[in-house]
Amino acid sequence: MAKRVNKVIDLWEQGQPVYHQHPEELSYEAGKEGSKTLADMFLIDFEHNPFDTVGLTKFMQGLKDGGPTNSGHLTPTVVCTLPSNAITPEEVRYNAWQARHLLTAGVHGILHTHTRSAESVKAFVQVTRYPYQEIGRDFIGEGLRGSGGQKHPAELWGLEQSDYTDVADPWPLNPKGELILGLKIEDRHCVANVDDIAKVPGIAFAEWGPGDMGMSYMQPDAHDPPYPDIMNEARNKVKSALDKNGIVFYSSWLDQSMTQKERLDYIIDELGCKMVGVPPILSNSEQKELLEYGRKKTGRKMAV
Repeated sequence: MAKRVNKVIDLWEQGQPVYHQHPEELSYEAGKEGSKTLADMFLIDFEHNPFDTVGLTKFMQGLKDGGPTNSGHLTPTVVCTLPSNAITPEEVRYNAWQARHLLTAGVHGILHTHTRSAESVKAFVQVTRYPYQEIGRDFIGEGLRGSGGQKHPAELWGLEQSDYTDVADPWPLNPKGELILGLKIEDRHCVANVDDIAKVPGIAFAEWGPGDMGMSYMQPDAHDPPYPDIMNEARNKVKSALDKNGIVFYSSWLDQSMTQKERLDYIIDELGCKMVGVPPILSNSEQKELLEYGRKKTGRKMAV
């Protein structure tokens, strides 16, 4: 039986990379089908797609009803990208309702975009926490998540409501927390402040967002490698800051000169990522082959 609600945290605590995919649609039926995914996590993009919390709620229920996973977790981990940015702390707080709606739907993590300052990141962590949580409170501030929406996510997580509010807190800030918060450090303004950003406790993973990063550096076509020097320097600076603070680094690597396995090798061995996207263009059998290759490579023992 799984020791955690959040499968991704289980794997990261073992030093293992996690594999994510995007659901084709948000519905109850898609959730039931998705409960058998070979990946560890669903990453749902609300940054560039409609903010469909109704569909998300149905999808989460389908995942629960179709489960548990072979690893013993009630569902795969689900992380959603917010449609708002974290350019200023005011923007984060004004849009806190978005994070609340996602958390009430039962997700296990949130990914925020254009995180340009440490104060913005502090506000992000605040809006996901209940006010009685004390770890890190002196630095981050009092949690801003309100009571009243915990019944449904507690049921999805298989917990009593009081237990849910105890563990619905960012890991690894709270060692018993089951939420993972992520950042997109994806423009030159973010890079300039990345050392301070990465020091804010409560963040589990971050990416450097090459598409937006390229546009920010006046390189609108530099989404995929090979990258110009200024992009490589930005990526390396982001990764260095994350490594110093124990934050998981996430990066795609769509080098057309490489095979899928060569890309996976590069992502794990050269970029040092502990988060890997499963290419949607692959068939089910191709996905299975790639995932088996990656998991064997890192000596993973946890069942799918």
